[in-house]
This record gives sequence, structure tokens and C-alpha cells, in this order.
Amino acid sequence: MNLTEQVEQALETIRPYLIADGGDVAIEEITEDKVVKLKLLGNCGSCKMSFMTMKAGIEQAIMKAVPEITSVVAVNLAEPV
Repeated sequence: MNLTEQVEQALETIRPYLIADGGDVAIEEITEDKVVKLKLLGNCGSCKMSFMTMKAGIEQAIMKAVPEITSVVAVNLAEPV
């Protein structure tokens, strides 16, 4: 299984919660230095809590499942309040 598939599999564990809130997440790219760039979709792109969702949920799920990943960033993350 390649890196993208591993990250996608990790996202599947948290995706139902995002969808329940009217959002979702998509992989934009995984850089050579193993940074996952995500795009927050639907409500996740504009929600004021998206920063917490990103850090506490999405980032944790990916880094736990795929230890090679060095960081997880959202390309369209709403600024924390």
C-alpha cells in the first residue's frame, strides 16, 4: 500500500464524523518530505472549529496510522478565533 492509500485509509476512520457535520476532507498532495496537504470541504472549510478538528482529529488520525508523515496541513483552513 502506498503512502496516499495509507493516508486515505486513516481519513476513512474520521470521515464519517466530518460528513455528519456537513463537511469532508480531500488529499491535495503529499510532498517529498512527507507533508500531507489537505483541503477541507463543505462546512469544514468555513467552520470556526475547523482548526481544532484539523489538529485534534484529522492530524492525529493520520500521524498515528502513518508514522512516516512529518506534518499535516490544510490548504484552506479557517483561521483560529
